[in-house]
Amino acid sequence: MDNITWLANNTGGNDFILLGFFSQSKDPALLCVVIFVIFLMALSGNAILIFLIHSNAHLHTPMYFFISQLSLMDMMYISVTVPKMLMDQVIGIKKISIPECGMQMFLYLTLGGSEFFLLAAMAYDRYMAICHPLRYPVLMNHRICLLLASGCWFLGSMDGFMLTPITMTLPFCRSREIHHFFCEVPAIMKLSCSDTSLIETLMYLCCVLMILIPVTVISSSYSFILLTIYRMKSAEGRKKALTTCSSHMTVVTLFYGAAIYTYMIPSSYHTPEKDMVVSFFYTILTPVINPLIYSFRNKDVTGAVKKMLNVGPDFHETIK
Repeated sequence: MDNITWLANNTGGNDFILLGFFSQSKDPALLCVVIFVIFLMALSGNAILIFLIHSNAHLHTPMYFFISQLSLMDMMYISVTVPKMLMDQVIGIKKISIPECGMQMFLYLTLGGSEFFLLAAMAYDRYMAICHPLRYPVLMNHRICLLLASGCWFLGSMDGFMLTPITMTLPFCRSREIHHFFCEVPAIMKLSCSDTSLIETLMYLCCVLMILIPVTVISSSYSFILLTIYRMKSAEGRKKALTTCSSHMTVVTLFYGAAIYTYMIPSSYHTPEKDMVVSFFYTILTPVINPLIYSFRNKDVTGAVKKMLNVGPDFHETIK
């Protein structure tokens, strides 16, 4: 109820103005088209991946369940920022009200935090599959997977519930212009006329926990995985395990690297231009890259695509 109260008390004519990418672009119309195409690619790529996973019985495994959750998060993640940004450019109005800004901030913090923990759950799943293959069906049954996924969503929402009210209740007496394309916490805090050092410390500690816990799970899981792979006698099994894990580690590196820069590097190293580029990468490009990584580098997914398109063995022979 408190969150609704502070949103209601802050409504009025003091809207923020999102400057975004387009104000700095030499050809904003072209940039708008490019971002729209990227947005459609992200939505269609993740939607197709979710459809394949749910419609193909061979993909009804814990690994693909978590991949479908990742795709769902990516679809929602990019939808929080891009439609508003494109609509503002088309209509020519760049204002965002304080309640809208708070809602956008809460959603992207929740989805970003949920993705942190989901990537850790995916690493744990790979650890169980490779290091405990015989007990894997029991230890990672459907109920356990649902509990892990629900836990990821819940822990991610804690990030939104903690940082959004604190940031949005700051006194804003400077310029209302946000040098960003969406309401990101560091960009909003720069507009406050109060001392934000305590809040920045709190945000840093919050993000350390949000990143440190999943990173500990991921690094521990992969330490055991690498040890198990090293002991494998089968070259084919070793190759398959490495291929599966490399896809996940690529996604982890891309997502965590950008998040660490945004929330854990001191503000003195930040510039509005750098922040927008990094945010563009992990909020807009990453949702496009993830389905590509998990489809093109995965024989099960490409096999499901071929089956859906009814591509027979004769066609494969002609290609060869």
